Parts: sequence; structure tokens; C-alpha cells
Amino acid sequence: MNALRNKVQLIGRLGQEPEIKTFADGNKIANFSMATDDSYKDKNGQKVERAYWHNILVRGGLVNVVENYVKKGQEIAIEGKLTNRSWDDKDGNKHYVTEVYCTELLMLGKS
Repeated sequence: MNALRNKVQLIGRLGQEPEIKTFADGNKIANFSMATDDSYKDKNGQKVERAYWHNILVRGGLVNVVENYVKKGQEIAIEGKLTNRSWDDKDGNKHYVTEVYCTELLMLGKS
């Protein structure tokens, strides 16, 4: 049951080209935004569609897959876990971000 405590599964489309960062030691990370769609009927019975945006972070061997095969607009499925981090900008303001740390990725369709 421990594996179910922080698990995220999403199917959606990339909102931007993945950004790849390479560090001095040769390690890489990839990040991109991903939109998932949802719909519901409002109180008048009208269908309302909405996109939810997620920040995705990829490390390790999956970065090579993202770098070489994943493009803006492409539909993918990911699995991972939620992570939070914060930082201070140059003016001393604290910023917070929630990201999905992707551990598995499946390409579903053409871009």
C-alpha cells in the first residue's frame, strides 16, 4: 500500500517543447507543461470544458526519450509523484511550485 501514497497518472498533451538542461557532470533534466482536459455540465445543463496545466519534471534515462521523441502537442501518458519546491528570487520574494516528477512515460499519439 505504500506505493499508493504519492502516485500521479496523467494523460494529456504537451503545451510547449520540452526544455532540456545539461549539468556540468553530464546529467540532464527535462521539464515541460502538460494539459489534461476535463468537462462537466453546469447548473443550466451546458457542457463546460476545462484544461488543467501541470508542470512535469523528468530525470535519468527518460530524459533521452523526452529529448529525442517528445514534442509540443503530442499526447502522452505519464506516471510519477507530486513534488513541491520553493526558491527566493533576486528581490527576496519566495516562490513555490508543484511539479509531477515523472518516473514512467508512454507516447500515445502523433503530434
